[in-house]
Amino acid sequence: MAVVPAVLLIVVLGVGGAQQTVPELCSPLTQLYQYIDRSFYWQDKLQDTTLLHGAMRGMVEALDDPYSEFLDPQEWTRFVDALEGKLTGVGIEIAIVKNVLTVVAPLEGTPAEAAGIKAGDQILAIDGQTTEGITTSQASSKIRGEAGTTVVLHVRHKDGKEEDISIVRQEISVPAVRSELVDDGRIGYIRLSRFDSDAATEVNRALQSFGLNGLDGLILDLRNNTGGYTVAAVEVSSYFVDSGTVYSVKDTVRGNQTFSSIGNQIPNLPLAVLINGGTASAAEITAGAIRDHEMGVLVGQKTFGKGVQQSTQYHFPDGSVLKLTTGEFFTPLGHVVHGVGIAPDIVVPEDGDSREAAITWIHEHVGSRMPIRLSGTGL
Repeated sequence: MAVVPAVLLIVVLGVGGAQQTVPELCSPLTQLYQYIDRSFYWQDKLQDTTLLHGAMRGMVEALDDPYSEFLDPQEWTRFVDALEGKLTGVGIEIAIVKNVLTVVAPLEGTPAEAAGIKAGDQILAIDGQTTEGITTSQASSKIRGEAGTTVVLHVRHKDGKEEDISIVRQEISVPAVRSELVDDGRIGYIRLSRFDSDAATEVNRALQSFGLNGLDGLILDLRNNTGGYTVAAVEVSSYFVDSGTVYSVKDTVRGNQTFSSIGNQIPNLPLAVLINGGTASAAEITAGAIRDHEMGVLVGQKTFGKGVQQSTQYHFPDGSVLKLTTGEFFTPLGHVVHGVGIAPDIVVPEDGDSREAAITWIHEHVGSRMPIRLSGTGL
């Protein structure tokens, strides 16, 4: 397992004008532990691991970054399971946006989606307890639970309406890729729910099943896709971008890097990519790469705007993990994504039919091959 680099132990920090080594800086923390260990009245409540994790969690929370988290072993297991689409809960991706717990997107076919949870909903309380000051890992622990049990989310929708929504938890296993032929078999449709370790393989399998030479076009549906592995985003993007940059990143650990397409082997059919406010992170990498290379048109609503990436290489001996924001990524043309999002070329209202708009656009470009010079229009 990767560990925190030893070089951190010899870094010299400036605190209050004085130069202190890390051991000197952290000595008050050791003293604090000793005071608690000697003097706390309810000694039977003292657990060294709990105190240690609390201190580590507090240090990360002090960064005031909603995407950096300390994860204990159980939280880390749940995090990895969620990346691979395995969890017990209601099926939502959450983030802290402007200090408010916010739904990035409900997962397709989950209890949250069925109950009416929408991308952009603010969760103000969980089972009657306020979410003010809560972290995403703490919120996830409260929302998840045994299958068959109920959680009540007090949400504020985008229109300002507030309501309590009761959701029965269940075992959730969401396939990363779903595909079908639509428009009388003339258009291949791929719904990509997340960028997990098998995403590229499954997208390729779907593409090969279509009989591409007989199609008028393709639809790649990235709505409510909250991301996943950036390497998967590069692999998936490579099916639609012939060559060139997929995204670039400024990273404090690895330095500035550029990641490029590994080569497109399929016909460059007219491609429409469906996006919305739940399209985030790795999904924005793919949407941005396709649009900047003019290999497809973006249809729907502006994306979420999560343009930073986290490293999980910092593992500790007890199985806990530091998930730390280490970089910001940019589209091939250098456009900022974080806090901004990616606007569609064809705007479709939330209550509109983005898939039908995509089919209409493909009909207008039958026989063409990408890249097609795009001119954004609003529908």
